Amino acid sequence: MRIDVDGSEVYVYTGTRVLAPTQPTLVFVHGAAHDHSVWTLQSRYFAHHGRNVLAVDLPAHGRSAGAPLPSVDAIAHWLVRVLDAAGVDEAVLVDHSMGSLAVLDCAARFPDRVSRAALLGPAVPMPVGDALLAAARADDHLAFELINAWSHSAAKQLGGNQIPGAWMTGASMRLLERAQPGVLYTDLVACAAYADGLDAAASLRCPALVILGQRDVMAPPKSAQRLLETLTDKRVVTLAGTGHAMMAEQPDAVLDALRAFV
Repeated sequence: MRIDVDGSEVYVYTGTRVLAPTQPTLVFVHGAAHDHSVWTLQSRYFAHHGRNVLAVDLPAHGRSAGAPLPSVDAIAHWLVRVLDAAGVDEAVLVDHSMGSLAVLDCAARFPDRVSRAALLGPAVPMPVGDALLAAARADDHLAFELINAWSHSAAKQLGGNQIPGAWMTGASMRLLERAQPGVLYTDLVACAAYADGLDAAASLRCPALVILGQRDVMAPPKSAQRLLETLTDKRVVTLAGTGHAMMAEQPDAVLDALRAFV
């Protein structure tokens, strides 16, 4: 589905289903330099089991037009405008990595629009190393290589895709390589600059699900500890032996956690 947000065309994957006004809605938000396709299993499942699904491509990502949003705050406000454009009053927001900061901020700022928030692979704060930032600023392929290596657990870099014949890290690399020049750098700067995560967590009124990867190097579980201490109404799931790319490494476990939460 394509909708107009701020005068630009935005692509939203709905699981091939028409939105039904009587059904609850889930919004899926991807991380830096990714797109809606990282949510393929989870979004399709809910779309075919009584939920409206909006798996968005952020501006300048995937099939969406426009310029990349420069800050987490800007993404949070943009998500509300997506809901408005889709005619949705309230939704469950599901996110990954950079998206977790935006959803946390959105849920805190707009409590009447967010019924639940699922935060996958969060880190609060979310610092970005100088080497990665420099490579992304230069549009150096090294940035993709670093992210790809740090996003997958050691075991999954050797294989283990649940889809026979599919190359997990190769697919992830192709996704990153499709990003427009400058998009990854803009996303990483937004992550590093966001300083309101704990304040947002303290004011969160809706239930939160936090899914952590035990072997996550991009956003280690210890980076989420202050967030977990601040959230009051929370459920925490830690996926053993799993890296940052948890939707690819453990798609069924992620889906099971989301099903239990919503």
